[in-house]
Amino acid sequence: MRIISIKGTNIPLTDAIKSRVESKAVALQKLTKDFEPAAELRVEVGKSTKHHAKGPFFTAEFQLHVRGSDFRAVALEEDLYHAIGQACDQTRRQLKEYKDKLQDRSQRGARPGKQ
Repeated sequence: MRIISIKGTNIPLTDAIKSRVESKAVALQKLTKDFEPAAELRVEVGKSTKHHAKGPFFTAEFQLHVRGSDFRAVALEEDLYHAIGQACDQTRRQLKEYKDKLQDRSQRGARPGKQ
């Protein structure tokens, strides 16, 4: 899996934020090894607005493209690192459901009694 871009919106993109995104992407990389080399990840983190001081205004968006499908997860939290974790978990869940669906489809045989 390749991380195509990590973008910061309304915040400076620090090394700590980049390393957090890359460490969370390792969990997705384990699930995408069946789709290599076409798996691509785009991440956008930041503040939803410039003027809020309280509330869930940090946002993280993960966009994962694998062969034949696109997955998108958005999380709004009070802490940026929690938002990154939430978005990664949502993407992982979507990818796992997609892989289970593909596996069920491939293991499903013809209907009994039909030739």
